[in-house]
Amino acid sequence: MTKLISKWNYPTTVRFGAGRIKELPDVLDATGIKRPLFVTDPGLAKLPVVASTLKILDDAKVPYGVFSEVKPNPVDSNLTAGIAVFKKGKHDGVIAFGGGSALDLGKLIAFQAGQARPVWDFEDIGDWWTRANSDAIAPIIAVPTTAGTGSEVGRAGVITNEATHTKKVIFHPKLLPAIVIADPELSVGMPGFITAGTGMDALAHCLEAYCAPGYHPMADGIAVEGVRLVFENLPKAFANGKDLVARAHMMSAAAMGAAAFQKGLGAIHSLSHPIGALYDTHHGMTNAVFMPYVLAFNRDAIEARIARLAAYCGIKGGFDGFAKAVIKLRKELKVPHALPGLIKGLDMDKKRKGLIADMAVVDPTAGGNPVKLTRKAALTLLDNAIAGTV
Repeated sequence: MTKLISKWNYPTTVRFGAGRIKELPDVLDATGIKRPLFVTDPGLAKLPVVASTLKILDDAKVPYGVFSEVKPNPVDSNLTAGIAVFKKGKHDGVIAFGGGSALDLGKLIAFQAGQARPVWDFEDIGDWWTRANSDAIAPIIAVPTTAGTGSEVGRAGVITNEATHTKKVIFHPKLLPAIVIADPELSVGMPGFITAGTGMDALAHCLEAYCAPGYHPMADGIAVEGVRLVFENLPKAFANGKDLVARAHMMSAAAMGAAAFQKGLGAIHSLSHPIGALYDTHHGMTNAVFMPYVLAFNRDAIEARIARLAAYCGIKGGFDGFAKAVIKLRKELKVPHALPGLIKGLDMDKKRKGLIADMAVVDPTAGGNPVKLTRKAALTLLDNAIAGTV
């Protein structure tokens, strides 16, 4: 029993259910935010879902600003621009509204606006988070409109360093939003590609958390149910964007993945991060491409665990059955089987492969892989994902 030592943290207040976006003014009152900065992405900013949400604030006579300079893989210049808007508007909190990119950047604006040190000083390494001035972190309200990253219940934000083309995970306990509004109506009509990519991101979070070494039975339990919800509901949400029940279950699965992955992630993410940073691919879709290759690589260490997971999900055939189910799900969602299907005109020479492998092995998520991710292993997995050889 002496080895059963761990540290557990679980999410924040979540107001879940269709129509709950109407409670936004009440949520602002509850968090003490008087002048929020509404952070979203440029695509969403043009859609009715943002207009209707801002009308809720207008009707409640809440003064607010809007910032939407957010790339699909947020970069440090986005953060700098957002902080400038936050300070100029004398905002006292952030409403992070959208998918993972908007949620992450909104959280980081609230975090970094009051800091004297560069954001890279707070990377998720050891106790670097203690360098931050906690009192200067503005409160955050998160409103997810996709079902994937689970950033709404996470204590970190991902941002790309433009100078080095590397994704960095910035961590602080107060990056956890004070209140989340999880309204599945906001995700209705989401394009099929985004539904598939974000949903597979949620699956990757749950699957890697479950397979990560370490003792965390609560994370394992949440991850297992999250996997089941994805297999059962993602095809429905993909086939019918107006299926509110499927959308609701996927929104739950996304939050569950982020709650579970405090236990750890793995090689799916550590390979996906450099690909996203270098080629600006959709993060969830990149995870989806790498998933079966990493699953096969980890087989010896996770076969028994995956057999239990398969049984719980009603998938026959143990590990092999589960692996086939993953490939079947990808096909159903029109996920490319190999990287050339994701990155048009992909021409990756030996030097570029070496760079990706080097970035993967030092990525913070690599340490959670159940089999040690060496440079040689990363290169092999990359070659497999390019050739489509599972």
